[in-house]
Amino acid sequence: MRSPDIERVRANAYKVATPAPEGDGTLEWDSTTIVVVRVDAGTVSGVGWTYADASCVPLIEGKLASTIAGKPLVDVPACWTAMQRAIRNLGRAGLVSCALSAVDVALWDAAARWLDLPVSRLLGRVHERVDVYGSGGFTTLSEPELADQLEGWVRRQQIPRVKIKIGESWGSETARDLDRIMLAREVIGDDAALYVDANGAYTIGQANRLLGPLRAADVTWFEEPVSSDDLAGLGQLRSPGGPDIAAGEYGYDLPYFARMLPVVDCLQIDVTRCGGFTEWRRAAALAAAANREVSAHCAPNLSAHAGVATPNFRHIEWFADHDRIEKLFFDGCLDPAGGTVSPSLSAPGHGLTLRADVAAEYSV
Repeated sequence: MRSPDIERVRANAYKVATPAPEGDGTLEWDSTTIVVVRVDAGTVSGVGWTYADASCVPLIEGKLASTIAGKPLVDVPACWTAMQRAIRNLGRAGLVSCALSAVDVALWDAAARWLDLPVSRLLGRVHERVDVYGSGGFTTLSEPELADQLEGWVRRQQIPRVKIKIGESWGSETARDLDRIMLAREVIGDDAALYVDANGAYTIGQANRLLGPLRAADVTWFEEPVSSDDLAGLGQLRSPGGPDIAAGEYGYDLPYFARMLPVVDCLQIDVTRCGGFTEWRRAAALAAAANREVSAHCAPNLSAHAGVATPNFRHIEWFADHDRIEKLFFDGCLDPAGGTVSPSLSAPGHGLTLRADVAAEYSV
């Protein structure tokens, strides 16, 4: 049976306010923008998205849409290659890659729906389910608020892995960072895994001095202790006693991941930034060749499909902001309670349906 051709690509941006101002070691924000793409081909449609600026919309509806119009829907890698070549003079990294990612995800969703398969099965499923960790712990939270969020994950949702933000004010509040780590360990108990994310706030000296206290608190994951551009610094912080050094969320192309692999213990990949499911598979293969596991950065309901289709997969960051937005915008979201998720084998595509009426309320 012949595949339908791609007929139309549309995009819309939506801005969703946070419940309260949020922050990490190097940034503060009060809203999140999601750019949603719809691809139409014959009788099926697919939806993809990225968490990026609204300026992605004209790029998607212009350059990218015209590049893949008329191509067979099921030839997703061919469409991806055509788009990647078309954006050469625009610069691959950053917003261009986010736009490419959203279209690629929508193409995989539409192709899987046309074939009546889940995206995870079309990608090649290898795991029945994958682990998740609760992620938030913003530096803007008070101690009672932080404790409540941690208890929500570990006690109420039974998620045995959690991550908090540290590196407050570009690493200038290390005493408070350590207090919050101790509080987190006290709240979650000894049986749950504790991770920290500095978002590149520390100098190499500061990060080195924190390794001892982190080990004492049994912190097993230290994300972006220094800038992810400081490859030498990341490499210096790796040690047999841990914690694992992690980075990679700002990877927008394959050469970036190749440079990152020698200096991290676990490579992070964001399916809505890296180039979609198509580039995810190549980045994960690079990691496997280097004997590294990969972890999914954010976009949890899309990351689940990539995760179960990746042999060397560790876990998904179940990020509070994205969890809230995806539950608001889409029917069919996964439930992380219990600490694992398993994309449906009966729902075609990625299994999520946009609530257009709800989304419209947040249109930019």
